[in-house]
Amino acid sequence: MADVSSPEFRGFNVLVKPIGSLCNLRCRYCFYLEKEALYPENRLQSDWILQEDMLEEFIRRYIASQPGSDVSFAWQGGEPTLLGVDYFRKVVAFQNKYANGRKIENSLQTNGVLLDDAWCAFLAENHFLVGLSLDGPAPLHDRGRVDKGGAPSFDRVLRSVECLKKHGVEFNTLTVVHRHNSRDPLKVYRFLKEIGHGFLQFIPIVERAAVHPGTGEQVLVPADFRGPAQVTEWSVEPLRYGRFLSAIFDEWVRNDVGKIFVQLFDVTLASWVGMEPALCVFQRTCGKAPVLEHNGDLYSCDHYVYPENRIGNIMEAPLAEIVNSDRQVRFGREKQDRLPQYCRECPILFACNGECPKHRFITTTAGETDLNYLCPAYKHFFTHVTPFMDFMAAELKAARPPANVMAWVRRKDAGVFDGKRPGRNDPCPCGSGLKYKRCCGRT
Repeated sequence: MADVSSPEFRGFNVLVKPIGSLCNLRCRYCFYLEKEALYPENRLQSDWILQEDMLEEFIRRYIASQPGSDVSFAWQGGEPTLLGVDYFRKVVAFQNKYANGRKIENSLQTNGVLLDDAWCAFLAENHFLVGLSLDGPAPLHDRGRVDKGGAPSFDRVLRSVECLKKHGVEFNTLTVVHRHNSRDPLKVYRFLKEIGHGFLQFIPIVERAAVHPGTGEQVLVPADFRGPAQVTEWSVEPLRYGRFLSAIFDEWVRNDVGKIFVQLFDVTLASWVGMEPALCVFQRTCGKAPVLEHNGDLYSCDHYVYPENRIGNIMEAPLAEIVNSDRQVRFGREKQDRLPQYCRECPILFACNGECPKHRFITTTAGETDLNYLCPAYKHFFTHVTPFMDFMAAELKAARPPANVMAWVRRKDAGVFDGKRPGRNDPCPCGSGLKYKRCCGRT
């Protein structure tokens, strides 16, 4: 049994898929639907359910494996609400049974189609944090998020938003940024603000498809796939994603700091003050967020659910030993070890750390492998936000609210500081070290 008090023990969080890849939608960009190919023996929906005895055993082992007083569970799919409210009542009962004084927290990611009063009352009563998939206003959302018959899902999701708000359920919106909605950043951002909730996550979708997939194999391939493959037509374009983020940031930093919380912007500020980013894609190493499939199989990561990335089964070995195995630790360290020199010399490495290994499938101009497909996006975004992040980081270090940046930006936009406009050749009052005409005076 792994010693959770040992300094060598790596804390971890398991992403649980209690119904595997089964879903009531057929989102055109979904990478997880085809995971059904891993279990060809499953014929019925009941074959895909994490059964009660295994569910209880997982919850018991997971709580025991966590070193702190707070234990967080993350439930995903597929679509976990297909299991029904009663299934999650059992989840809460098992958690209470084995909590042993620990504080238990739950998050549930859902497409929202099945949420109703019964669901929302349960989620509110048990303090679940809900991640609701919503890609923007109807034309952009329904471009990709359709059901099995090709019918749009937007209206059903909006009804779920109202139901969540009615019952006081805490929720975040999860927006997949794909080739189409990436062209309308402010339309997406303003819509998400208008629906009355202030916690936003933007997730870029990047997938490659094998040109010649084998029979019964998954079509979408991992980053280290060396056969012929091409980026899918729905994947976001790199520089377009950077401009999408920058456009939203420009509106947020002028009007919404402290009122609207955008996960990426919070994570970026954490990097600027020297903290380890909370978002795994920007951490130096990974491997601390394995996926639990419906039959107890564990895989290295949500984006590495392939036969070669199966690291064990919770009924075969203690959970902590599987996650802290040499194999999984090596998987996590490769993120840093395989960085090309191009990245190691990059001034924004501290903020992106090469991003997710899943996206590292292009080469540098010098011929080095493992460069991230989204590199142009992050170079653009992190460079764009630098002066604003510098200001907010300084405010934090001085024990002042980062929201002060909004007044600073308004003065900067107007070219007025302390009630007067500097001369063209005066030092710029923003503190950049440049002359005013070369800095804020350019606008």
